Amino acid sequence: MISVTNLQVCYGQSVVIPDMTFSAAQGEILGIIGRNGMGKSTLFRALIGMLPTRSGKIILNGKEITGQPSFRRVAQGVAFVPQGRMIFPYLSVYENLISGVQGRVSAEAVNEIYSLFPVLSDMRKRKGGNLSGGQQQQLAIGRALMTNPSVLLLDEPTEGIQPSIIKDISKSLREIRDMKKLTIVVSEQVLSFVLDTCDNIMVIDKGNLIREDRRSDVNADQIKAMLAV
Repeated sequence: MISVTNLQVCYGQSVVIPDMTFSAAQGEILGIIGRNGMGKSTLFRALIGMLPTRSGKIILNGKEITGQPSFRRVAQGVAFVPQGRMIFPYLSVYENLISGVQGRVSAEAVNEIYSLFPVLSDMRKRKGGNLSGGQQQQLAIGRALMTNPSVLLLDEPTEGIQPSIIKDISKSLREIRDMKKLTIVVSEQVLSFVLDTCDNIMVIDKGNLIREDRRSDVNADQIKAMLAV
């Protein structure tokens, strides 16, 4: 579904992602875990087109999207939930949900989001800025799903969210994957969330992927040691 080959991403002369290759299949949830400053957000911004790449390829559904601007990547099927959620605080929940939709808004699509996240239905008229962190994260995911993506990118979705809501988000992501058969790529620092949510787990360190495991093969103690270094 999405394939990244020999990707290099830089800030000026500083190389943040030197040479990264990975792929995620349809219906797979891939977790990329690493400490702060290891290149997770840089990678995701490059995947959605917010940062240019110096070399390498990004292939989506068999088509190269490497040089395309963000809006064209969204049209091709990539959706992005950024770190910090970035919802519109003065728009209502409903207005936030439809803010990225072009053309006619599908009531069926909106109701599908409400069924996935019932709290958004209850608060549909409330301003986004008045929601809790966990509710805002659900809103940001719902807004991304309104573009009907084939690949959903989530950058640190558990940041600033209480543990009980983290479990709800993990459950919702698995439900979304099963319902829509889409690919989900998540960057995280919280190992427990990744273990609960993901099928494949990769560890990133200084812009390099240094380990990859199927969920069933993960040695949690070894990964914890890598994250603690």
